Amino acid sequence: MRFEFHDPRVDPAPAGWTEFFRTARLHPVWDYELLGLEAWGARNPQRIAVARDGGEIVAGLSVLVCHPRLAPRFAPAPGRRSLRPIWAEVFLPWLSGYPGIVFAPGFPAGDRAALLREFERALRRHLGPGLLGVLYRAIDEEFAGHTAGLGRLVRPAQSTAVLENRFQSEEDWLKTLPSARRSSLRRRRRRIAEDPELVVRGGPGRDDVDGAEVAALVKAHRERYGKLPLDTRTVPSAGFLHRFIRRPDVHTLTYADPSGRLLAVNTLLDHPDSPCLQHWAALPLDERGRGSGLYFDSYVRAVRFMTQRGAKELSAGRGMNELKEELGFLPRKLYAAAAPRPVLGR
Repeated sequence: MRFEFHDPRVDPAPAGWTEFFRTARLHPVWDYELLGLEAWGARNPQRIAVARDGGEIVAGLSVLVCHPRLAPRFAPAPGRRSLRPIWAEVFLPWLSGYPGIVFAPGFPAGDRAALLREFERALRRHLGPGLLGVLYRAIDEEFAGHTAGLGRLVRPAQSTAVLENRFQSEEDWLKTLPSARRSSLRRRRRRIAEDPELVVRGGPGRDDVDGAEVAALVKAHRERYGKLPLDTRTVPSAGFLHRFIRRPDVHTLTYADPSGRLLAVNTLLDHPDSPCLQHWAALPLDERGRGSGLYFDSYVRAVRFMTQRGAKELSAGRGMNELKEELGFLPRKLYAAAAPRPVLGR
């Protein structure tokens, strides 16, 4: 087993990455160009590690190199090692509810714990003596078992919400909801459709949406609701979103007034098995003046997409789980695991 580390800001994609992306059925945010755009705007930039066996990629990892809050606001330049203590997080920004490690199809589950230990030893050599340890985020129960061991800490984390596709249409889904919620969703759907002052558009590869406007809306939305505890991500940049929403495998839903002012936006990652609701942001209701219930409307449209796509499930990420359960989503258990430096690779 051999490990390579790539800085997507400046390094070319690993040889074979495009084929690995396709055969492993990765979500759009694993695209190497997007990873580079994300890393350029991040205070804690990511590296991409690949494990090779006989030259073939058998696993890929997104590794955030994190710096203490007392460190400078911006990330170190590519190619430079930090002189301050750092830690690494195996985590993919903006793919909530999924781990930051993916395996090639057919890679044996029984070999995964050994691969992780080899990865930790390689990462320790790559990042140097300042590395304090590794944190694995958003991992499932099986993967948590691979990370467990003496001196390591594994704890339950906030669950993710998933809707299993048992429906032929959105109406089939609505019929499974409590009567009050079902009536409310249908009423909102009708009001939004009949509102002449609300322009609703959705679809893949949107070239009519300004990435800078979306970035500003997302930033203001996150500031209004506060940063999640222990969140090491940086708000997505305009450059990242500009490229992101133009991808054919990213669906962007926008709500705007007749002048074109963006009132709310929602992005959805297309995937044959598990489409994912991703960025949601909206102006406060008193600023947009209309369009109450847009958040719920976005879920109706996402379920419609899932059923038409014939996907196995729809993932809605973490947070607001009680509200999502009212819409039929069920929690899926996740864990976090920490391996401090003294036990890395052991």
